[in-house]
Amino acid sequence: MGTIFSKIIAGELPCHKIDENEHFLAFLDISPLAKGHTLVIPKKETDYIFDIADQEYADLWVFAKKVAKKIKANIECTRIGVAVIGLEVAHAHIHLVPINRVSDIDFSREKLQLTNDDLAEIAKRINA
Repeated sequence: MGTIFSKIIAGELPCHKIDENEHFLAFLDISPLAKGHTLVIPKKETDYIFDIADQEYADLWVFAKKVAKKIKANIECTRIGVAVIGLEVAHAHIHLVPINRVSDIDFSREKLQLTNDDLAEIAKRINA
């Protein structure tokens, strides 16, 4: 059974795409910690990030770096924080979160409540 991320990759569920190539996809988190909070995923469904083959793992991080630079260039923040938790969805993913202080990447915090229009505007700004 595919995960929610597999359904996004297949186009069965919509997303606010930030970047994509043959192997990876980056899209806005719909329950973000901050505006611009992006998920980076491999298109090949793998539950645990450390089960990804070495070259694909390295390529995933290079892709995430490209996405992080794109976010940083278009969303006001001090840094792009990175987290890999791996419990929320059984599909490996990297969280890229615009932050100004350490507490900005605390996943126990209340998430932002953004509308689809808000997310579309953020994606448009990052992709400018």
